[in-house]
Amino acid sequence: MDTKSLTLLVEILDAGNLSEAARRLKMTRANVSYHLSQLERAVGMQLVRRTTRRVEPTEIGLKLYQHGCSIRDELAAAQESVESLGRTPQGRVRLSVPSGYGQFVMTPWLLEFKRSYPDIVLDVLFENSVEDLLRDEVDIAVRIMSEPPSHLVARELGQVRYVVCASPAYRARHALPRNLDDLSGAPVISAAVIGRPLRLSAYQGNQRQQVTLDPTIVSRNYAFLRDAALAGLGVAIVPDYVVYEDIVQERLLTALDDWRLSIFGRGMYLLAMPSRHQPRALTLLIEFIMDKAHAAHVGRPGLLLPRASR
Repeated sequence: MDTKSLTLLVEILDAGNLSEAARRLKMTRANVSYHLSQLERAVGMQLVRRTTRRVEPTEIGLKLYQHGCSIRDELAAAQESVESLGRTPQGRVRLSVPSGYGQFVMTPWLLEFKRSYPDIVLDVLFENSVEDLLRDEVDIAVRIMSEPPSHLVARELGQVRYVVCASPAYRARHALPRNLDDLSGAPVISAAVIGRPLRLSAYQGNQRQQVTLDPTIVSRNYAFLRDAALAGLGVAIVPDYVVYEDIVQERLLTALDDWRLSIFGRGMYLLAMPSRHQPRALTLLIEFIMDKAHAAHVGRPGLLLPRASR
């Protein structure tokens, strides 16, 4: 058994199947399968269980995988230390951010980071669904959810506050919602999951209610939802950072302010894979985002507030 064999095992299990591992390693699937068989023969035990879709580690396979991760990370750290001597931070970071939060809040941060570290390549995906970080080869992801997945390392950026809002033009033609049930009959503008009913959870003290809505305008593009609300086409239910300036300037009016609302969860988390070496470029970006999030959100109305500050 050698380090190459262990790192091959790590790549196979990280990829989830032999075909994806072959693509990442720029090898044929048959070659990957051969080297895996040779490693299992050298160990004398089965290391992975193969199904039609995935490979999963056996007990001994998992132990070797953990050792392999440590070896891979140490080698990567050593190589980075040598390459970075006397040089500005370099590397490539692939991150996935929500379309709304990424555009309305994080875009200035990422541009500032790029100005500070011009030699770091930022590969930014604007994506709302909770995707497998391994499958998309993403280094970090920012997501809104109730609870982060247990298999990922999660850092909380803050708590999302949803608002119900509409334009003055809409209010001139219709009454703003006075209670949660009014939303059921209103032309709602909101994000939703295709094929699933949109359920709005609302909290007031110890009281909790849930309302099923049938939006008239649905999109995961929050800039479009904001424009639809400004055009007077309905009552928007969106995270407050999407419409913060519009509310301050009274281009949009809020309703049901006494309720805490949730659609897709209220926690904003930065997610990363465990047991993966973090190059200096990635470490710098994570620290930068955490600092920006906490500095920008603490004490400001209409934006995310960390739990300790709520």
